[in-house]
Amino acid sequence: MTMISVLPAPPSDADADAWLAVLAAAHAHDLPGVPGPTRVEVAGRIQVPPVRGRALCLAAADEDAEPHDWDGVAGLLLFTDPGNTHTAFLDAAVRPAARRRGVGTALWRRVREELEADGRTSVSCVADLGGPGEAFLTGLGFENVLTMAWYVQDTTVERGDPVLPAGYRWVSWNGIVPDEHAASAAVAHSAMEDAPSGGMDENTPLWDAERVRAAQRLILDRGGRILTVAAVTPAGDMAAYTELVLPDPHGVRATQYDTVVVPAHRGRGLGRAVKLRALAELRALHPGVRQIATTVADENGPMLAVNEALGYRRERPCGVFQLKL
Repeated sequence: MTMISVLPAPPSDADADAWLAVLAAAHAHDLPGVPGPTRVEVAGRIQVPPVRGRALCLAAADEDAEPHDWDGVAGLLLFTDPGNTHTAFLDAAVRPAARRRGVGTALWRRVREELEADGRTSVSCVADLGGPGEAFLTGLGFENVLTMAWYVQDTTVERGDPVLPAGYRWVSWNGIVPDEHAASAAVAHSAMEDAPSGGMDENTPLWDAERVRAAQRLILDRGGRILTVAAVTPAGDMAAYTELVLPDPHGVRATQYDTVVVPAHRGRGLGRAVKLRALAELRALHPGVRQIATTVADENGPMLAVNEALGYRRERPCGVFQLKL
């Protein structure tokens, strides 16, 4: 019989090791050739509390199993930011050897109990299309509300020099945004409101300077690194920016977070420029990184065009799956 345990907050180092073992086994089976999660990334994610909500970590094991010999795990983020207290985000994995034995179903049953007890009316997660996650979710009634894909760029290939149009200048920083750019960064973050979101039952959070700092501080607290490159006007207003995150500073793959061009400054090549500049700075600061990975919605034509020009290749399709409770 599968037993579900709620991990203490924060989970212990032994919990993090066991969590990584499940994720690594699932990743190696489902995504061979794709760099998998590292100890730094996994421990940071489950041991450091999120900014936007309350986290719950669940582990599934056979009732006769040894301690930390888990068959599956599930992380549930219950959003607490205004406008999103009705929804949540789920991330789960089951060891390949334990699949089709009711482990995922047992985890989901406990997750649903937590959602209903907390008054949540929807939950979403991201899964690769055509994989076991999609099959499991659709069997539960989840619907794909936003089709995307993972794209990967080889950082060892020369992509040309970044050039800014006249009237703009570069600004970049590692870690938390400097005070002189914090307010402008918050305004630029808010420009993400028009990014494709499909039928997601989640409201775009309101950004202010402290929220920007908190989001970046969380990456650092979880053991990662973040590099931001921006194009600003003579007045210091942020016209465009991009963020590169290293979940593990010693990993080989960085993740492209937001790339935003403020509406009034679009059509001038700023998205491509900030990405090229960020690539150059990443190569100088972290020569061990070999890839940059990012997700882009299928309906986001402008960003797809920018990424194609920069040599990104489509790695695998995925989607945001959502269930209304």
